[in-house]
Amino acid sequence: MCAGYLGYLYTDFTRTVKMPPKSKKKSRKMTKAQRLKKQQEEEEAAQLQAEREEQDRLENRRKQEEIQRLEEMALESRENELNELRHLLEENNSAIIKWRIDAAEKAEWERYMRCDGVPDPKDQRGVNTFISLWRDDSESNVAEELQLCSKAVQLFEELEELLNETKDPKEILMYQEALRDVQELLHSKHLSIAEKILKGASENIDPDTRNMQTVSKHETSTLCLWANLFKNPNFKELDFEEAGMGFRLPMQLAVSDIAVRILHTHYDHLSMLARIRHQSEKQIVGEKKLSIQESDKKQSSASLQSRNSSVQGSEGSKSQIFTQMEALSGHMSSLDFSDAPTTDPTVPQVAMIGNGAQVVDIMEYTSLGGVFYYDLLHLPPQPIRRRGYTILQIVDGLRVFPYPTKRPKGEACPPVGVSVTLPDWVVYMEPPLVARWDAGDEQWRRDGVTDVSYEEAGAKISFKMETFQTFALMQKTYANLPFQSWELRPLGQDSALFMVKGAFINITITIQNDQCMLQLEQERGLSHLVGKWMSGPALQKAMLKAGINIFVNEHTHKYISICKKESLSEQAVYEQMALFASACAFSWSKWNAICGEEHLVLQVCEHHDPTPVPEDSWSMYLVGAQRSQKLEITENSEAFSQDHVPNSRFHSTFIHMLQDNMSPDGIAMARNSHYCLTNQ
Repeated sequence: MCAGYLGYLYTDFTRTVKMPPKSKKKSRKMTKAQRLKKQQEEEEAAQLQAEREEQDRLENRRKQEEIQRLEEMALESRENELNELRHLLEENNSAIIKWRIDAAEKAEWERYMRCDGVPDPKDQRGVNTFISLWRDDSESNVAEELQLCSKAVQLFEELEELLNETKDPKEILMYQEALRDVQELLHSKHLSIAEKILKGASENIDPDTRNMQTVSKHETSTLCLWANLFKNPNFKELDFEEAGMGFRLPMQLAVSDIAVRILHTHYDHLSMLARIRHQSEKQIVGEKKLSIQESDKKQSSASLQSRNSSVQGSEGSKSQIFTQMEALSGHMSSLDFSDAPTTDPTVPQVAMIGNGAQVVDIMEYTSLGGVFYYDLLHLPPQPIRRRGYTILQIVDGLRVFPYPTKRPKGEACPPVGVSVTLPDWVVYMEPPLVARWDAGDEQWRRDGVTDVSYEEAGAKISFKMETFQTFALMQKTYANLPFQSWELRPLGQDSALFMVKGAFINITITIQNDQCMLQLEQERGLSHLVGKWMSGPALQKAMLKAGINIFVNEHTHKYISICKKESLSEQAVYEQMALFASACAFSWSKWNAICGEEHLVLQVCEHHDPTPVPEDSWSMYLVGAQRSQKLEITENSEAFSQDHVPNSRFHSTFIHMLQDNMSPDGIAMARNSHYCLTNQ
């Protein structure tokens, strides 16, 4: 034991320490009366200790008997409570399914009536026709090409949604192939647009610099072009102020026939290509592992089935207690899930693996504000006008100007600089990470980016790269996690307010039936998002695109510290909270972190007023897979205890536990909640 502490102690054995002389005291003998008094006091203390121990024993016995009595009462009503909850869930689920079918049919009809030229993403023939016709079209002008680019972006997003929703392997391959085709065509058309503008560069010379510089803003992209017509050897840099972008060139390029393109797309299609590519590679590895393990699985399946049948036989009368998710999806709740893996080992993980820390993990980081294509191009031949004639050398497309170039004695070429003002329609909670695109391996990389500087006041980032490359600004996906606190408060029938205090920003979402509205303390540049009513999925998509992430998934626990809970029990609590969200307020509790993986602790209060809940109105509840109970402790108690409130009952479901402490009006309001609210 000493070895563990010696390294932290200061010891100098070369010094001699003189101890002070011991004081000499005369020992006094106790008298007989004193000895009797001391003996009596010790006997009294022992008697009091024995009495306290006996009282504690009796109290513990009384508590155990009370708990056993309450458990027996809960067991008697268990089946009825579970059946009632199952009925509520099935009723809501049926209504939601019908509502979604009707909404999908309405959306499909509205799409058909739009006639906007964007094909139905489910129609493979229509998508292929759109791609073929656009690829063969060479007569469109710049404005028409940009309009078609917007349609292609819309098609890409719809295909991406279908890819995320489908489980059919054939459909997955079909959508992946279509996404690649659309992305490649978009890239080609953006180069074609730049080519058309650069071929007329000499006709749009800036009188001050005698070069051509132009900015073209569109709905889904911003294009900045510079043509080096004057070849001024003193030229160093240029800022496209209206676009918030700029570049810096080495001296050797200032006298070359070059053009610089910075294309800022307000979307990121490259990360999707990275997911497709590396998911496919991991799928192959997974299939190989499956083929090796297939025989072992067949051998173990018989024993697993016998175990399942024995468990179900002995506990066949038990109802499924993992409630909502369990009842609707048919999982076997009677089995012990504590040792089960959190993810299916046969499904490839999408987190990317590279050499060292150079490859960006696109699960840990998310690109925000789109993608920046930074290119150095050969300046196309310019038209020559002679006696009413225009002579133009025909070239086939734009050519990349090679850089870095070979230099004598192996000298390195100086890096190229670029600066970007962060888009104001996204939220960067920290200085962004600059990542460059590796087109060969289709992945984002950190290396090759140097001299990064960030001006917080102007929200401007500058850096250098070895060559001209595509780059993106990235933020940690779960930067705003873990939550500091949260609260769900009713605002009336079928309406609620969800408040989250995150690591960086606080978020408020108003929920009304199937519509949601986001509110932020800081709304700069987010007018398209804040204060707008939209559906839950649409709001989630818009928040993620804006860098406001409060959503967890199967990868979250890999990147942040969490309070681990049984996933099915946790999901069951969330869904029962939704059932009573019209009448009850729910809030976090610090005790949830120490109550164990199999339990959840939260504060609840019946609340019919849109005003904040008074601090002394909250009650503490302990929820588990087998039972729910109201706790005697409060948020301000000195220690955690599972002791229940005297004269309270145990219940098999959370909602029945809540009903014991609710008014008839509150129960009626909760039971009459609209199915769209309970589905949020």
